[in-house]
Amino acid sequence: MVTYAQRETDLTISGESHADSRATPEPWRPGTVYLVGAGPGDPDLITRKGLRLLRAADVVVYDRLIAPELLDEARPDTELIFVGKGPGCHTMPQEDINRLLVAHGRRGRAVVRLKGGDPFVFGRGGEEAEALVAAGVPFEVVPGVSSAVAVPAYAGIPVTHRGHAPLMTVVTGHEGEGSSESPPVDWDALAKLGGTVVIMMGLSALPRLTRRLIEGGMAPETPAAVIAQGTTQRQRVVTGTLADIATRAAAERVQSPAITVVGAVAGLSERLAWFEAAPLAWKE
Repeated sequence: MVTYAQRETDLTISGESHADSRATPEPWRPGTVYLVGAGPGDPDLITRKGLRLLRAADVVVYDRLIAPELLDEARPDTELIFVGKGPGCHTMPQEDINRLLVAHGRRGRAVVRLKGGDPFVFGRGGEEAEALVAAGVPFEVVPGVSSAVAVPAYAGIPVTHRGHAPLMTVVTGHEGEGSSESPPVDWDALAKLGGTVVIMMGLSALPRLTRRLIEGGMAPETPAAVIAQGTTQRQRVVTGTLADIATRAAAERVQSPAITVVGAVAGLSERLAWFEAAPLAWKE
């Protein structure tokens, strides 16, 4: 378990100090932008490298879904810039975020772009990387623990299983937020593919998405689960079938952020629900 008690650049893991000569990188121009995955919500799930860079950053540009505790790891003089997005509410358009990263990078600052989950899994990190390349600003990608895998795991759902699911498909429920630049999801093909389907976001569209899967040939009785606020103390899990999961989630007043898992592995949730059984003190 990673502890966050100290502000030094050494990382404490299980009470042992591990000095890292790279912990305080020297500043340089035109600066470097680090696209850092913060993990899905549990602050202990950030990587060692991500935490080290966060502690050394001059500027942190962060999203809505990161663990707030992680911001305490930044230096007192670090500039913190919130650019979070919620359903129907964007603090800053993506194009402006791209320009912001470029501007700070060109000023020679060490910039951490802190994203929930992994920056390259529906995190728009690819778009930001392209903008940085076009502007000639150096960047690095620090992969994070993706919520597509970690959130189901915290709900007792292994996304692959030798006896149930030899493959998994991760798909967005927003389908490019209506943009003509993003190809639509072929739900009919997805229904026939089999394995596990992990739907990121798209809670409000769940009735339509589940209907599309059924119309595409997926069995209505296929197990399904919706996990909200995954990996945090506020985690909620609603289980059902493809035919009724949208209705069940609505009845339980589930709110985003939420991930939907469809497939036989979703039926393992109640039996493997380790996180709910864990002592509260362990989760803190």
